[in-house]
Amino acid sequence: MAPADTKNAFGYTLVIPPGWTRVPLREGTQDAIKKIVDEAAERVARELPKDQVAEARMELYRRLNSSVKEARQRDGVDLYLPTEPMHGYLVAASIIVAKVDTALRDGVARQDVMIQLITESDDAEPTEVDGAPGMRKERTMPAAPEKGAEAPSKHVDYVVQVPSSDGDAGWVVVSFSTVGDGDPESDFTEILVELFDAVMTTFRWRTE
Repeated sequence: MAPADTKNAFGYTLVIPPGWTRVPLREGTQDAIKKIVDEAAERVARELPKDQVAEARMELYRRLNSSVKEARQRDGVDLYLPTEPMHGYLVAASIIVAKVDTALRDGVARQDVMIQLITESDDAEPTEVDGAPGMRKERTMPAAPEKGAEAPSKHVDYVVQVPSSDGDAGWVVVSFSTVGDGDPESDFTEILVELFDAVMTTFRWRTE
């Protein structure tokens, strides 16, 4: 049971890096996608013929909708994507914020669940996000062309208990993934991981 003075969280705020855009997954999704595509098309229109701009628009629509579909399958509420070049390079990365409602069995404490998650995973470590206990897990995934993953990727997940006075408000999972520069162990990929960890220091709960 959570302490009596625990405030109930009903949302969150997150400061994202310049050049990243939020795509809400519950409403306003297509409006956000259209804005991203329109701005990208305006940038490339200075360099490409009109027919190629149209093709690029359709391909970007396809990729964005594919990313949205995957994020929704993971109970995502928000998807964050880099939409402007970083040092002249458009980074292949994403951040998904998901809300997971999992009922606990009677007599099972959330802290016990967290301890089990950490002890069962060699690459997990305890952490805290805006005062709420959680865990951080980092792993490298191999390429899987049959699943559309043409290159290996780095993944970092934060799993955090949602503050609640009754102690049963579920979990928030914030997931970062990137192919970096094609090498998941490179300095460039590590910089992107550090950027995500810095973003997570800005995570704040919206409470009653």
